[in-house]
Amino acid sequence: MIPVSAEPSPVAGGPLPAEPAATPVGTPAVTAGEASPALVPGTVLLLTVDGDVVGMRLDQFVVRHAGGLSRSAVARAIDAAAVRVDGVVAKASLQLKAGMVVAYTVPEPARAGPEAEEIPLDFLYLDDVMGAVNKPSGMVVHPAKGNWKGTLAGALKWHLERVAGGLSTVGGPTRPGIVHRLDRDTSGVIIVARNEEAHHALAKQFERRTTEKTYLAIVQGEPRFDRDEINLPIGIHPYQRERMAVRRDHSTSRDAVTRYEVLERFGRGALVKVTPKTGRTHQIRVHLAAIGCPILADILYSGRGVVDRSFLGLRGDAAPLLTRQALHASSLAIDHPGTQQRLRFEAPLPADILRLLTVLRGR
Repeated sequence: MIPVSAEPSPVAGGPLPAEPAATPVGTPAVTAGEASPALVPGTVLLLTVDGDVVGMRLDQFVVRHAGGLSRSAVARAIDAAAVRVDGVVAKASLQLKAGMVVAYTVPEPARAGPEAEEIPLDFLYLDDVMGAVNKPSGMVVHPAKGNWKGTLAGALKWHLERVAGGLSTVGGPTRPGIVHRLDRDTSGVIIVARNEEAHHALAKQFERRTTEKTYLAIVQGEPRFDRDEINLPIGIHPYQRERMAVRRDHSTSRDAVTRYEVLERFGRGALVKVTPKTGRTHQIRVHLAAIGCPILADILYSGRGVVDRSFLGLRGDAAPLLTRQALHASSLAIDHPGTQQRLRFEAPLPADILRLLTVLRGR
């Protein structure tokens, strides 16, 4: 740890020395008087709020004072908990008050865009401005730590950047054409944009919640009601970074609403149609677990990543029936960014979920 002053004097919009407890071992901190640094990954910028920045939004403040980051880069940093205010993760819209200290951890530099990979894709729709893909389970949407190959983004580059129109670059070099995302092990409909104008128009519909998303899930146990609405805020899990959790009155909490309808009941499980009204990370998985019916084979929220006959109370072959969460994005309706026509894309249930349903129905 680099020793720094524990009692910095305020610097309006400028870096402050870190308090010892705020700087992890091995992480360099920026001290007062240093030039806006070369932004070495892992550096912690500590910025005090004073003067004309009082009342400014957190994201605007970071854009101004964190070394020329773009608004999209700052938004990603805030979502990834790389920006904290007085030691607490905060919303981008937080209005800053005098004396607050904003800590920004400089991320690893963005990698070059994914290499084009010749991976088969099931296109449900494609024209010169947008497309819809039936994403298979196990495919990561865009490159990230530990998943640089075999991504949807790499496959899209192979299929679409070689022809006129290409892919949108709004999401940055690692997210060509990516408008929204699905978890790696969630299969089904995902929308892609082929130019910047289309990307903004499509993204705005997700932001305004005018899209219609429908999922099918097989859950553990049976929901108490045939249909219901789950209205529980979701935030970062208090001690497991890869998980989200139902959290009230926390700085990371966001309103989240999910509606569900039970389509079939199987005793130890149920087939559920889910229509999320908001789009929080892991929303469906967190909400269904919160009502006591986690998605089958969801290792994060059910504690079990494999489902077999014995787990379902059935006799027979001990081979796994499912090795990924039983969640499928079955349909998505959205307005075409050019014609404004309402389009609905549907992806059939994949073989592994169909196989599990067949077993459940024959019990």
